[in-house]
Amino acid sequence: MVLPFLSLYIEKLGHFTDAYVQTWSGWVFSITFVTAFICSPIWGKIGDRWGRKKILILSASGLAISVLFMGFVTSVWQLFLLRLFMGVFTGFIPMSQALISTQTPKNIAGQVLGSLQTGSITGSLLGPMLGGWIADSIGYATTFQYVSITVALSAIIVYFGIQEQSIEKENENEKTSYRSSEVLGHIFRHPVLLMVMVVSLFVQVAHFSIQPILSLFVGDLHGPENLALFSGIAFSAAGLGNLMMAKQWGKIADKIGYVKILVILLFMAGVVYLPAAFVTNIWQLVALRFLLGVSIGGIIPVRTAYIRQEAPVAMQGEVLGYNTSIRFLGNIIGPSMGGMIAGFYGFSMVFFVTSGLLIISGMLMFLTMLKNAPKRKHVAHYP
Repeated sequence: MVLPFLSLYIEKLGHFTDAYVQTWSGWVFSITFVTAFICSPIWGKIGDRWGRKKILILSASGLAISVLFMGFVTSVWQLFLLRLFMGVFTGFIPMSQALISTQTPKNIAGQVLGSLQTGSITGSLLGPMLGGWIADSIGYATTFQYVSITVALSAIIVYFGIQEQSIEKENENEKTSYRSSEVLGHIFRHPVLLMVMVVSLFVQVAHFSIQPILSLFVGDLHGPENLALFSGIAFSAAGLGNLMMAKQWGKIADKIGYVKILVILLFMAGVVYLPAAFVTNIWQLVALRFLLGVSIGGIIPVRTAYIRQEAPVAMQGEVLGYNTSIRFLGNIIGPSMGGMIAGFYGFSMVFFVTSGLLIISGMLMFLTMLKNAPKRKHVAHYP
């Protein structure tokens, strides 16, 4: 609800130049993920041992407190520090993915995680539009306070509404717990799994490079009238496409292979991002954002389902924690990079760079898939 107008909120905190706002929008947006990058594997390991429900409740409570105080800041530095603190508790969605993943059969993991992604994207679809409307109506600061209430409610829902089941070993050779060195060894011994995690970094860098400056780009296209609302619409357009296709991509990947679908989605996203550099009005951007959501919507559930397939149950929380940490590293690099590129070279260059990163990711994933494809045994045929 607050991301579409984060850069606009910074503008209200002082008299700044456009370059200053663009650069600090990137830093304020990305700093959350610095602490999240550090904490995600730790929370994953704790969740493997002590249960993921407790971590979900703690995460939601910490987020609610952080967002509440953001509504009272008087300087960019205060907002920056609160976003930094918020990162300790960021990871509610990844931890919920770990919870559901470990309690879902492998053969339907993509479909189930796609359903979870649908719920997540429904929030990201409604949130920006609702947040933009509320911000235009009652102001940015009050909107932060309302958001904190909704996040606190999610902690209450998890506490009373989720019953976490004990996890059974899937075969006799699996251990009930793993050291971190064993988890890392498992990742590095599986090249495709390792490349999936590396690609996660590139995807997040590409996708998040435009996020903190999107509202400024919308302002260039549309003008200042109802800017928060139209920024929310631009954000939500991707969510709508994501909502329509996330479950379907997961279902398709369950049948024909997670890595194959991941390669297709990476190339599709790269192709869709490129034309955004040439848009001349807000509705062209909205249409392309919708197509982006269609293509990029399946990446998260398909990627998580593949990790579910390749990692033993007792280490999945930590493996997903490392993957989340890598994604958060991309979230750090992406907004900062996007803000600086926009500040020096303009908005269009951000879309060129983003498109290139996604296409390169698709090529790397495709080559790794080919190199590590299971070899077929040749059987001699005699007349």
